[in-house]
Amino acid sequence: EDVDIPSRRVMITGATGLLGRAVFKEFNENNWNAVGCGYKRAQPRFEQINLLDSIAVHDIIHDFQPHVIVHCAAERRPDVVESQPDAASQLNVAASGNLAREAAGVGAFLIYISTDYVFDGTSPPYKETDVPNPLNLYGKTKLEGEKAVLENNEATNFFYFLFKFFLNENWHSKYTNIILKILLNKGKKLGTEHVPLHLKLISCTKERFGCCSQYADPSVKGTFHWSGNEQMTKYEMACAIADAFNLPSSHLRPITDCPVVGALRPRNAQLDCSKLEMLGIGQRTPFRAGIKESLWPFLVDKRWRQTVFH
Repeated sequence: EDVDIPSRRVMITGATGLLGRAVFKEFNENNWNAVGCGYKRAQPRFEQINLLDSIAVHDIIHDFQPHVIVHCAAERRPDVVESQPDAASQLNVAASGNLAREAAGVGAFLIYISTDYVFDGTSPPYKETDVPNPLNLYGKTKLEGEKAVLENNEATNFFYFLFKFFLNENWHSKYTNIILKILLNKGKKLGTEHVPLHLKLISCTKERFGCCSQYADPSVKGTFHWSGNEQMTKYEMACAIADAFNLPSSHLRPITDCPVVGALRPRNAQLDCSKLEMLGIGQRTPFRAGIKESLWPFLVDKRWRQTVFH
């Protein structure tokens, strides 16, 4: 009874994923009463909700009465979407439309997280007004999800994020984490892509997701792009990580001609972020600083390295 509960309420779908956890944390640290929703890995921290269950979605929204809903949940793995198109469409499209309808029913402001994969990567940098042309089914379902949301709730913000770098407590699921593990195991060879992808990198959680909490405001409507401002190939990323942790990189070898495996990806989906920057967001953390900060906790010999880096 003595706990001070913030009056601003936000619900985050997909809160068990990398994106959702970071968004939940950002709102929680900015004085919001935040409820995170997940499915398979939800309990005990988050509410367990199947977004395909329209009754369950209706009940939690009407019980919690959120002011803002941030829709992070999606089947985001392009190859999985290609192999399971019906299931992916149900989550990425149908569930998004239903969530938008329920949000409108309680007057909640909806933020839909989209993807740079709605663009084909042939004419970067992409502005919010550029016409999408997704190369793979994942991009198509996310684009269809946008349309489903607008059909059910016009008061929606769309955020396009370009994710190539994650903070992650799961060692096995993200490229940067895997690179560090292999660098620490000096005997293993690592082939890394060195094609000129000019990948836009995001290197700080606060800067990535702060815009969600700062602009969870119905007066700020529309579509916004956000990414980092550095350009690196995966090979250059690996070399930068080795340099940041004083690790040898001689066993790295660049691969300049990578065969296409699985779903097609856009070659260069660089995003133009000037629209959001005009609203006051523009700070980025350099990749080398961000990678050191984020991967530090996963080093086995943290205490010894702390004397080196600090």
